[in-house]
Amino acid sequence: MKKSLILAALVLMSAGCFAQKNPLVKKAKSYAMQETPDFSAARAAIAEAIETAPTAETYYWAGMIGYQEVSQENYNQMSGKGVNQAKAGAAVEESYKYWLEADKLAQVPVLNKKGVEVPTDPKMRGNISKKMLEYYKQQELVKYGIYLNEQRDFEGAYHAFKLHVEIPDLEMMQDPKLQKEMPRDTTYEQYKYYAAIFAVQSELHEEAVALLEEMKDGEYEAISVNQFLYQEYVALKDTAKFLATLQNAVSRFPQEPWFLQNLINYYIFSGQEQIAVDYLSKAIEREPNVAQYHHIKGNLDENLGNYEAALKDFDEALRCDPTLADAMAGKGRVYYNQAVKLNEAAAMINDNKEYKKAMAEMKEIFRQSLPFFEKAHEMAPEERSYMQILKGLYYRFQDEPGMEAKREAISEKLENL
Repeated sequence: MKKSLILAALVLMSAGCFAQKNPLVKKAKSYAMQETPDFSAARAAIAEAIETAPTAETYYWAGMIGYQEVSQENYNQMSGKGVNQAKAGAAVEESYKYWLEADKLAQVPVLNKKGVEVPTDPKMRGNISKKMLEYYKQQELVKYGIYLNEQRDFEGAYHAFKLHVEIPDLEMMQDPKLQKEMPRDTTYEQYKYYAAIFAVQSELHEEAVALLEEMKDGEYEAISVNQFLYQEYVALKDTAKFLATLQNAVSRFPQEPWFLQNLINYYIFSGQEQIAVDYLSKAIEREPNVAQYHHIKGNLDENLGNYEAALKDFDEALRCDPTLADAMAGKGRVYYNQAVKLNEAAAMINDNKEYKKAMAEMKEIFRQSLPFFEKAHEMAPEERSYMQILKGLYYRFQDEPGMEAKREAISEKLENL
């Protein structure tokens, strides 16, 4: 029992120490609050005060020095003298940091005379929260973030915007009256989005992901939020997460082909083309008139050796978009690649009669590809890949009337590109 009383007395003694006025704090206040403030001297005095007596009061006044400097800069702006945004912004961040420490120390429990635990300084939180609300409503950190972005200090801009959007979540700001002053409205979401973008620009991938994950199911810039989230997981090489992000986005944004195309690309490059075809088939059921869906499916069906299906896919793509040159070239490629395979197989035939038969068949299939590449070239006359294939085909049929002239014309065009 005696030991408990001694401990209680020590705690009360500690509380009394916090309540004492530190002459260095008084000195710092004097420098900061005088008619012509000397903020450098104030900071030097408060730094010494923190070193000698790191109490809630000391940290509170350390924050007030920055607050006074912000007020001074705002007054300068109102009076037409102009604002030093770099100085004002740094002062906001400084006071923010000190006030968090002051609040933490002020909430340390001590025993009052009745032996009941109470905060070391019960009034401190209210004083700080009012100042934090003022910063939030006047958007001091937002102004600083905008300035830093203009200086191309994206990491600094990220930190400024992040501090701003974190104010409503601070423990000291949870009073219902304060919360009414800080609605999670569109402006709040906009600033959180900016913080995420600045994190992306700074290659702070983990930080960007944390913010984007908070926003991914919301409505503000939902498509771009999920696009950035996917790209950040790619940067982190987190296959499971970027795949889950794409799958979720494909379901949520069926009208946005970007997510489906990236999901399909993943399955293609990971050797899972049939899964890619299945995803495309579902997409086409939802949106049968998107030419790109049919075009991509045609490429996949061709890769899988489903040549008839591929030709139908390309026809559907052209039905949806008659100007889609890649779909027209896709039809030509189906025949062209089959002919290439026949040519490779013919090289293995020893029987001369069978060899000539195979070569004739191969030539006929090359011939079937020719009009599709000619049409694709008409549709996209600057596309080099079409011209290169046409040059080879014209060479293959150079003994036929007009083919040599066509080959020379396409060769000249290629040289002049």
